[in-house]
Amino acid sequence: MLSVAHSPDADDLFMYYAIVFGWVDSTNLRFSNVAKDIESLNVAAIRGEYDISAISFALYPHIAQDYALLRTGVSFGNGYGPKLIKQKGKSLKQHFKVALSGQHTTNAMIFKMAYPHARIIYKHFLDIESSVLNGEVDAGVLIHESILNFSPKLEVEAEIWDIWQDLNKQNLPLPLGGMALRRSLTLTTAIECEQMLTKAVQLAVHNKYILSQMLLERGIIRVNEQELETYLNLYANADSISMSEIELRALDKLFELGYNAHFYPQCINAQDYLIPTEYTSLRFT
Repeated sequence: MLSVAHSPDADDLFMYYAIVFGWVDSTNLRFSNVAKDIESLNVAAIRGEYDISAISFALYPHIAQDYALLRTGVSFGNGYGPKLIKQKGKSLKQHFKVALSGQHTTNAMIFKMAYPHARIIYKHFLDIESSVLNGEVDAGVLIHESILNFSPKLEVEAEIWDIWQDLNKQNLPLPLGGMALRRSLTLTTAIECEQMLTKAVQLAVHNKYILSQMLLERGIIRVNEQELETYLNLYANADSISMSEIELRALDKLFELGYNAHFYPQCINAQDYLIPTEYTSLRFT
């Protein structure tokens, strides 16, 4: 039984539940799943707790020796992403206090590059909006479904997408999160896992309405039907099935920027850390 950890957010649930509902099966593999917020998953990945886990892309260089990077189940922003919000009419000073969703999240790393003097506290992502509203912090970065519907008392100070574009200067998509697989698994098992998860994401995307209704009927999703449709269009779409060349380039740029800003001890190339799927054809031919 292989442990799969994902977030309770609509896109992760959507992409994984094709397996839960039995749309994808394997004679060799069995999965157990757990849902936790993304920063809890990042910390668990550092500890090596799960066989397969959703992670923030910014974390990956820190766990690259223990986990391979999967091509599937990825979330990229393309003209959108997390939002830095504040109370309407409030001016932010250089050392403003901000709530972020976790030390290892991609939005946190990009935020730190843009606002090196901000005073950061970390909050569960569902508590960030209220922390800004009650004045505990001056601003906060909203992620996941929170970007769709927040208080009219708040306004957007900056889009992480815009900051990302200023940093990468190549109009690349914004790498947010993906999945990693423990290197201690055999290569044939790793390849089959990736194939099975890829098929699950593919089936989910191609049967979006049916699967969405099943999730809504069971009360698994935090958002309503209209918000779910919007959110899945953003983060669980055809681009989530398997990373494209431009998405790999974007990931390499994220790692390069992180290295240059001293977040990583070395600069890595994403392609070198993918599962070598050609192994199967070489072995069995």
